[in-house]
Amino acid sequence: MKSIVVFCGSSDGFEQSYSKEGYQLGKVLAESNRTLVYGGAKIGVMGRVAQGALDFNGNVIGVIPEFLMHKEVFHESLSKLIVTQNMHERKLKMHELSDGIIMLPGGYGTLEEFFEMLTWSQLGLHQYPIGILNTDGFYDELIEMLYKMVNMGFVKEANYKSILVNKNIDGLLRMMESFEPVPVAKWMNKEQL
Repeated sequence: MKSIVVFCGSSDGFEQSYSKEGYQLGKVLAESNRTLVYGGAKIGVMGRVAQGALDFNGNVIGVIPEFLMHKEVFHESLSKLIVTQNMHERKLKMHELSDGIIMLPGGYGTLEEFFEMLTWSQLGLHQYPIGILNTDGFYDELIEMLYKMVNMGFVKEANYKSILVNKNIDGLLRMMESFEPVPVAKWMNKEQL
């Protein structure tokens, strides 16, 4: 993995640990010579991840939709800032620039981005490792809900197990490095989608 897209909150949340862990993830990515791809903002957990990478001379690519540029939330010191026309184009560009996905604590937008990438994986549109950095158990209930989907017959267990979860950055990155993609069903053809 040379480039990792990070999905996380544009707010800090109520616990300082979320922003601290975001900063630490950025630092670790920079020190391991991995490019950080993220949503381009200077605020919230997003801003802390970017700053952690930048403070340790990391390569940071921000991808932000044009309407958010006008709100002046973009980070001015990035290695590269890409402005897209809309949110969908933003996700597509983030996907194109990365070969691994990590989700940190965040809100609706974070979940939406994560689940779209997860769905694309299930459909065979990519085979990137997808990780949840479960800081202070933030995603415990979500992980339980995902397993309920398996138990109720809506998600195959292999697809559930393809989501890598760890409360530790180094542990999660090790899991992602040794990730084996789930084979896509024979009836699924990427060119037909």
